[in-house]
Amino acid sequence: MSDNEDNKKRRPLKSMPPDGFPLKTGLIWVAIILAIAAIFWLNPPKTPQPAVLNIQRVVEFAQEGKIANGYIRSDATGGRDWSVLTGETTEPILQNSAGTATKAFTATGRLTDSNLEQLQKSKVFIEKPATTAMTQLLYNVLPFIVVIGLLYFLFVRQLKSAGKGALSFGKSRAKMLTRDKDRITFSDVAGCDEAKEEVSEVVEFLKDPKKFQKIGGRIPKGILMVGPPGTGKTLLAKAIAGEADVPFFSISGSDFVEMFVGVGASRVRDMFEQGRKNAPCLIFIDEIDAVGRQRGAGLGGGNDEREQTLNSLLVEMDGFDTQEGVIIIAATNRPDVLDSALLRPGRFDRQVSIDLPDIIGREQILRVHARRITLSDNVDLGVIARGTPGLSGAELANLLNEAALLAARRNKKKVEMADVDEARDKLLWGLSRRRVMDDAEKRLVAWHEAGHAVVQAVLDDGTMPVHKVTIIPRGQSLGSTTYLPTKDILTRPKKRLLDEITMAMGGRIAEELVTGDFSNGAYGDIKQATRIARAMVCDYGMSELGPIAMGENQDTVFLGRDITRSQHISEDTARKVDIAVSDILNSQYKRCETIITEHRTALDKVAAALLEHETIEGRHVLEILKHGEIKSPIVSVRPPKLPPADAAKPADKPAPESAAGHAGSPEPSPA
Repeated sequence: MSDNEDNKKRRPLKSMPPDGFPLKTGLIWVAIILAIAAIFWLNPPKTPQPAVLNIQRVVEFAQEGKIANGYIRSDATGGRDWSVLTGETTEPILQNSAGTATKAFTATGRLTDSNLEQLQKSKVFIEKPATTAMTQLLYNVLPFIVVIGLLYFLFVRQLKSAGKGALSFGKSRAKMLTRDKDRITFSDVAGCDEAKEEVSEVVEFLKDPKKFQKIGGRIPKGILMVGPPGTGKTLLAKAIAGEADVPFFSISGSDFVEMFVGVGASRVRDMFEQGRKNAPCLIFIDEIDAVGRQRGAGLGGGNDEREQTLNSLLVEMDGFDTQEGVIIIAATNRPDVLDSALLRPGRFDRQVSIDLPDIIGREQILRVHARRITLSDNVDLGVIARGTPGLSGAELANLLNEAALLAARRNKKKVEMADVDEARDKLLWGLSRRRVMDDAEKRLVAWHEAGHAVVQAVLDDGTMPVHKVTIIPRGQSLGSTTYLPTKDILTRPKKRLLDEITMAMGGRIAEELVTGDFSNGAYGDIKQATRIARAMVCDYGMSELGPIAMGENQDTVFLGRDITRSQHISEDTARKVDIAVSDILNSQYKRCETIITEHRTALDKVAAALLEHETIEGRHVLEILKHGEIKSPIVSVRPPKLPPADAAKPADKPAPESAAGHAGSPEPSPA
């Protein structure tokens, strides 16, 4: 299938208004055609004026055979015997009042029985029913009714049903989620036990408000959920409504802000009015920083529409009481930019922090999302949780989904552990690319990654063992060394930071020891080591300069980060900082060089195993260091060949500045 055909199939459908019918182009053309037809009906093309005759003359023409066709119509308005004769002659033998020769004629008068009998004998006259006043009225008025009704159906009703008309422009766009469909409870939310405990009393209040009112307790008016993207803020708000079994209104902060001043404030008032009508209920405002940003900040003053909307929100939150059963829940990942008036007690009384899940929380999240996926018996969710530090709940759900898609592409009936590992590597470091290196570059990358693996295995104290070493290119790196922490690392002592710098130097030293030359493969390693060393000196106080923070910057939040800086150290101190950073890097470089020299034999064997198998596990590195050879079997991790459509795609060229690298930071998540 070509790319164009594929894009056509995946092209999104045209948007439709929330209510009513879509404004189809075909209906517009129908309206135009009917309008044109009505115009021609009411204003037919001008024809020559007929000649006016008497009935006797018409009877004579009929007897002589000069009538081509004719019609007899009784006119009830003129009397019982009053008739109208119309028709045409065979030739233009008549003249109208304008003196023009014509075939058409008309005659009006009383038609006797003998005349009627003679006209019927000619067999050219046809009798028509009588024309009444009501028939004439309908004939003239019906086209107008049809055209006006069609225009009303197409335009007026369409604007009203779409909710975008002038009358509904200031209405709230909050969507009410039904309680019977897609109900979410606390059992569907994992990894944030403390946050669930914080909001559990809100559920109790919505179920039994008198329990708190008897002792004078007042439930918070508003709850602000703060946390990184993907941690489950919206999901937790839906779970509160599901547990309490109350209506749930959801709206985004950007839905309030419009080009016209006053529209957002009107929508805020309408939203609270809807909440009062459906009390008890929950109103959830996602990304509240879009409307709740600090007023009067930034270049060029503030935004009148956004500030008026915020003022209306502040007044409405002060104007209602929680006794009505309306609770506001908002979510943001930028609490630092919110206006202080929005965070004071009486508005958003409570802030619930939802952070990235720990190792236990990640395993619980994986178990929740694994309910919909058929997993093999060899899938250990605890091992997956250990290998995904720093990942949010949304990223963990995406990990299992990618593993299921990968297993389906390989025609498997269950998701295996190898599929999960492949999906994790794909999400964290990118797709594998197998046709970007020749043999010479592959040997260079093998020595580079062997250097990282040997140094990490020697320095590891049991908390960060080597998990996997590979020379399969992924993303912008041509190889990677990953390690699997046995627990979440919350603090990083000086010894561990120095070990990280030493391990980062392992690839460069291994290249120099084998080839006698350097490559740009250590670009990312050197950058990471320098960043750690500078943080040790300037932020952590881990140098001879003492416990002094010298990296403080005053960033202007509303202008962008790192735009304005305030330098608080002198030039002499800055020179000392550079010397201290250089001393740390040079000392760890020498330390790494000593380790690799002492374990040169292990380095060679690890590199040889990588060249043969492309990927080896951390236990194989430990076996080489301990026994001098690999004892356990190496399971091939080469994925089976994909369909030709995927295999035929050309591989991307690697970035020249990051030819090889190592992975395995305690925070591997790109987020």
